[in-house]
Amino acid sequence: MINKIKSLAMELKNDVIDIRRHLHKFPCLSFEEYETSQFIHALLDSWNIEHGFLTETGIVATIKGINPEKRTIALRADIDALPIQEENKTQYSSSNDGVMHACGHDAHTAMLLGVAKILNQMKDDFEGTIRLVFQPGEEKLPGGASVMIEKGVLKDVDLIIAQHVYPELPCGEVGFHAGEFMASCDEINITIKGKGGHAAKINERSNTTVAAAKLLCAISELSSEFNKEERKNPIIIAFGSFIADGTYNVIPNEVTLKGTMRTFNEDDRKSIKNIINELSSDVALNFDVEADVFIEEGYPVLINDVNLTESLMSAAKGFMGKEKVKAIPQLMTAEDFAWYSHKTKACMYRIGTSNVEKGIVSKQHTPTFDIDEDALEIGVGLMAWLAVKS
Repeated sequence: MINKIKSLAMELKNDVIDIRRHLHKFPCLSFEEYETSQFIHALLDSWNIEHGFLTETGIVATIKGINPEKRTIALRADIDALPIQEENKTQYSSSNDGVMHACGHDAHTAMLLGVAKILNQMKDDFEGTIRLVFQPGEEKLPGGASVMIEKGVLKDVDLIIAQHVYPELPCGEVGFHAGEFMASCDEINITIKGKGGHAAKINERSNTTVAAAKLLCAISELSSEFNKEERKNPIIIAFGSFIADGTYNVIPNEVTLKGTMRTFNEDDRKSIKNIINELSSDVALNFDVEADVFIEEGYPVLINDVNLTESLMSAAKGFMGKEKVKAIPQLMTAEDFAWYSHKTKACMYRIGTSNVEKGIVSKQHTPTFDIDEDALEIGVGLMAWLAVKS
């Protein structure tokens, strides 16, 4: 069966490249993927693959093999793009101003469509049902995965698999990590409020800027303190925005802080939130200001089921060769695939997409990100194999 899948993936390579380039040229933002979902719908329709819209832009397709009731395996691809202006100059560069597939979701979608076409031709070669999930809104809270789950996408599903492009590995290699794989991600919003005024009139105004700076440093030091301890899972707390709209001699009424916190442990996650609230209250008291704290919960920790991941890794070695399958470290980035991993057995693995010789080295979420499209054939064949082998 491996040879058959490899042969079909090779035959489909150019078609999958064309699909990926079309999607890359016409990207859509999170929860606005109307053009993308219509494109997916039209292809599935032309291939006579059963499918329907689960949300406005989220599509679920179904392929039934022998004994379809035996098990149901879900395969997921995200379909949204990012609000980034592309700087690449290619024939498939984004035609939508300020919108770009800078995270590889165009490749994920193209590969899953290729997998759909292969599995649809192999219905007599595998048992069970394959559910193909074309999911919107991965890049925007609350995440399209949570919406799809609410709509029942995991009903009767035994396990779910996803693959994600990974420029840290060269094209031709894939990476797996069993257990806690990607961090939870919460957004920290703090507003320091006081009485603004002339900088020289210290008795008539508050020290909002100093209070905010003190709080920023105190919270940021939490990462260092937590990571000094002997622990398996690292923690990151970082602020990317500090807005004090005053000037040389004007202290503002308000200062706002925006940051992110990343953890691999729910107890750490809860503990840090409590400490941030305590530190904010202490600073407010010491500086006679108000500190309004709002921590928006993002995606939870992505947990790759250990047994499933080890099984898939073994199957991948059989498909690609042992030397091409790597163990990769935990990632501090977040993914809404995590929602699925808290509901059923799940595994997300990584497809290498960089190629130094071709000059394809840019990282994700940058305006020059691209992939070595040879990775598409690998991703299509491997995912189809893992689906029937699981």
